[in-house]
Amino acid sequence: MIRLGVLASGGGTNLQAILDACGARRIAAEVAVVVSNVPGAGALDRARKAGVATEVLPSKGITDREGYDLRLVEVLRAHRVDLVCLAGYMRLVTPAFLRAFGPTAEARGCPRVLNVHPGLLPSFPGLHAQRQCVEYGARFAGCTVHFVDEGTDTGPVIAQAIVPVLPEDGEEDLARRILEQEHRLYPQAIQWFAEGRLSVVGRRVAVAGARTAPPAAVANPQPEIG
Repeated sequence: MIRLGVLASGGGTNLQAILDACGARRIAAEVAVVVSNVPGAGALDRARKAGVATEVLPSKGITDREGYDLRLVEVLRAHRVDLVCLAGYMRLVTPAFLRAFGPTAEARGCPRVLNVHPGLLPSFPGLHAQRQCVEYGARFAGCTVHFVDEGTDTGPVIAQAIVPVLPEDGEEDLARRILEQEHRLYPQAIQWFAEGRLSVVGRRVAVAGARTAPPAAVANPQPEIG
């Protein structure tokens, strides 16, 4: 069973999905600690209700990003964390942080920092991906679980789920449907990691034994002629 360190800045719904999956033994992991850079974040309350250790490292006004991340590394190491999961964590991590949780033999050579993003990367990286999608007029949205690198949502993709954009969708409507898929996909990616089924070659992530999507194309709106 691997030990997770979850970093969160907000309400923590993805954290809750991970906690629920751990509690139901759907993933071979336990949340060892939840760390937030925002005092009073809802994710901290969720962790405490689940009996999980919490740490608060306020980031407001911090200009030394590497120094902050090295403190964060110390906290995570103190809790013997094997895998770091970003769950609505509103800070870019530094190279120093990524080196601390880089590939190891125990991790089968995979990076040890994951993130979930509410967009089909590489489209609409960064903040407000759902709003970007609606304003652009895209027909499909979705979510992406990926390894974290030094860029903004640029790490190798582990898995994606597609959500159609409906004609009446606003940002909140679309975000709600994407979030449902995030709650399914993120715990699954963690389980794949825990089982040692992930491997990375260049930018491609292989998931040993996973079922691939059928080769059928999907269109939105549906074509009326064929």
